[in-house]
Amino acid sequence: MDKREALEILSRTLEGYRAKPYNTLVRMIDAEPVALEETGQSGRCYQLEIQAVWDDGRGGPVRVLGAIDDGGWRAFFPLTDDFIKDCSSEFVDED
Repeated sequence: MDKREALEILSRTLEGYRAKPYNTLVRMIDAEPVALEETGQSGRCYQLEIQAVWDDGRGGPVRVLGAIDDGGWRAFFPLTDDFIKDCSSEFVDED
C-alpha cells in the first residue's frame, strides 16, 4: 500500500465530515459505520470506514474515526485518523 496516497485519501474523506455540523455527526453514532471504496491515482483500490462515537460520554464531544486499507495485510492494521467536534461545532485538541 502506498501510505502517502492512502493518507491523502483518508484526509480528504475526513475533511468532508469535518464540515458537517455536530448534530449530523451525533446521528452517525448509532448508525452502521460508513463503508467506502476509492481508487487512488496509482490505480490501487482502497477501502475506508468512517465511524462516530461519543468521546467523553453521551451528549459531549463526538469523535469521528476514519480507517483505510488496501485489502492486503494492512486490513488487519489499517491506517487511521480522527477528529473531535464539540456541541458548539468547535474542534477539540487542535492547535
